[in-house]
Amino acid sequence: MPKSAAGQKRQAAQADLDDQNPKRANSGRNEKAEAPNGTKRITRSSDQSSPNASTSSRKQPNRTSSKNDKSAEASSSAVNTPNKKAKIIKKGIARPVVKSKKIANPKATKNPSKLPTKADHPPRATDGRSSSLSEVSIPIRKAKALAIDDAAEEDDSDGPSYWLMKAEPDSRMEKGKDVKFSIDDLMNATEPEAWDGVRNPTARNNMRAMMKGDMAFFYHSNCKKPGIVGTMEIVREHSVDASAFDKEHPYHDEKSTEDKPKWCVVHVEFRRKFPNMVSLKELQQFAKPGGTLENMQTLRMSRLSVSKVSKKEWDFIHSLLEDDAEAA
Repeated sequence: MPKSAAGQKRQAAQADLDDQNPKRANSGRNEKAEAPNGTKRITRSSDQSSPNASTSSRKQPNRTSSKNDKSAEASSSAVNTPNKKAKIIKKGIARPVVKSKKIANPKATKNPSKLPTKADHPPRATDGRSSSLSEVSIPIRKAKALAIDDAAEEDDSDGPSYWLMKAEPDSRMEKGKDVKFSIDDLMNATEPEAWDGVRNPTARNNMRAMMKGDMAFFYHSNCKKPGIVGTMEIVREHSVDASAFDKEHPYHDEKSTEDKPKWCVVHVEFRRKFPNMVSLKELQQFAKPGGTLENMQTLRMSRLSVSKVSKKEWDFIHSLLEDDAEAA
């Protein structure tokens, strides 16, 4: 059937376009081609796909975006409600972050009616004995020690304090003067004797702590047989030791001046001379661990000329004298 002029023109224009773009011509021919036997053959071109491919090419929901949306909503709700668990988004993964909060008693917050009582948690004493809550403020052993110390302080506060003071009974010359002073010299004194020449800070501080009426052991020192030989009483409290200013005195101290005196004296009077000396060796026998004189200051600081004596030590040393008298 002859084609019209318009149809021929369209066919010619199509041929020109095919010459300019060969790919377009091939794709057009592949869409519909006739088999030699006259049947239509369908070929798959690059822009067509199988039914399975078309199905897989359907738009899938964006799971990551939905997770992000949910995480964003959770984080925004966490900001508005700080007491709830907050979530932080990191690489598309929602991780819960729990804000730590110190609770004094976690069990009490769950069930306030089940709070611990005295019966549930009885207090423990360090020596195995039980006691009430009101009684447990310090360990029992420590309380015992404090009670003993308090009792000793009360005993000492009711009576005088006790001391030990050393002097040299044998002659010894210092700067042309004899520094000898024995229990007999004190016994023969007609007036209170100034205990001078002390140049040790600890001994000086002990003298400053002495009160009128305190008692002291007279101790013979720096001799062949040292030990306690008698007692004396403090009759006048500390005053300036003027012997430190005297350049001719055996115990002169140029650092001690009348404007700034460093040393002091106390005045003592004789009270008793023991029939038998309590020797240093005898005292040392009771100074072993666990002994009555274990903590006696003069035995722990042998070069200290003025030392403290506890009432317990004072009484014990007097008991040694009584034992010697009974034995005689």
